[in-house]
Amino acid sequence: MNDKLSMVSPNHLLVVLLCVVLTYAGILLYTRVVGLRSFSKMSAADFAMTVAVGSLFASTISSPDPTLLVGLYALALLFAGQWVVARLRRTSKRFSNLVDNKPLLLMRGPEIIDEHLAKANVTRSDIYAKLREANVLQFEQVRAVIFETTGDISVLHTTSSGTQIDDALLSDVVGWYETSMPLHLPTRVPRK
Repeated sequence: MNDKLSMVSPNHLLVVLLCVVLTYAGILLYTRVVGLRSFSKMSAADFAMTVAVGSLFASTISSPDPTLLVGLYALALLFAGQWVVARLRRTSKRFSNLVDNKPLLLMRGPEIIDEHLAKANVTRSDIYAKLREANVLQFEQVRAVIFETTGDISVLHTTSSGTQIDDALLSDVVGWYETSMPLHLPTRVPRK
């Protein structure tokens, strides 16, 4: 291990430091120009952007390939691509439908929808963990559990038995309108 440490020249360390500072400054500048949306997790494209920026940042500062200029150029292209995709998603319903996943209803009230769990590759144990995380004490408190487009699971719950969810909040959720079970009628979730 000492041989590896002694083989690094001070000049090499200065070059790495310079690459870190310039690449980090480039990412901050690109984020200012394009906007914070670049690092959001609202869509699959956003997630891919975050992973790609991290990967390019690491490779630019730690290896000779890509060079600093190539790395900064590649980052600029990624941010430009993210901006174009975000703009197209906002202005074209057809493009948005093509690139965006739809959120999926996993629970409607206290009813777990096993068919949707299978589609999302989510287990009942995953659902139970999210319910505990949301401080749900009884299944009757659950109004809806949604598998979001980002892979996150949202839990909508209340302690008031008659509380309804505004339809607009779930208008794009797959499965919300396909079941006729009213949300205000508590039923027990069968345990498997």
